[in-house]
Amino acid sequence: MDDDVPPELIDSRLCHTAHLFQQRVAKAADVRLTAVGDLLFAVRIDGSPGVDWRRHYDDLTYTPIPTPPEIAEGVRAYLDAFGLVFGAFDFGLGTDGRWYWYECNPNGQWAWFPDRITAPITAALADQLQHSGEPV
Repeated sequence: MDDDVPPELIDSRLCHTAHLFQQRVAKAADVRLTAVGDLLFAVRIDGSPGVDWRRHYDDLTYTPIPTPPEIAEGVRAYLDAFGLVFGAFDFGLGTDGRWYWYECNPNGQWAWFPDRITAPITAALADQLQHSGEPV
């Protein structure tokens, strides 16, 4: 499926509903980074034959990866700026190794990952709820 939208189709017909258009990234994979308090859980998502990996769950593999320091700094600054202690950040991992930020969902999902990935996130959320005194 081709998800590209040619510029000539972006016109006044689109004013009736919300849209988000992003520049296409030449990517090697995707990354879902789940932030819980000070903890960051980055997962590389490989195997999507299309632009949007969420359309191809059965084709995907998931690998926990380290978060580069500059990404961690930016994620924490974002959370601080919006007063959040949780966020599900989506990135494209460029063929050049660069992380391209797409969005942060303050109520993003993470439980569809395999148990080996969800278990530490679940524990972090439970700890955050039990010890922070603030809603997540």
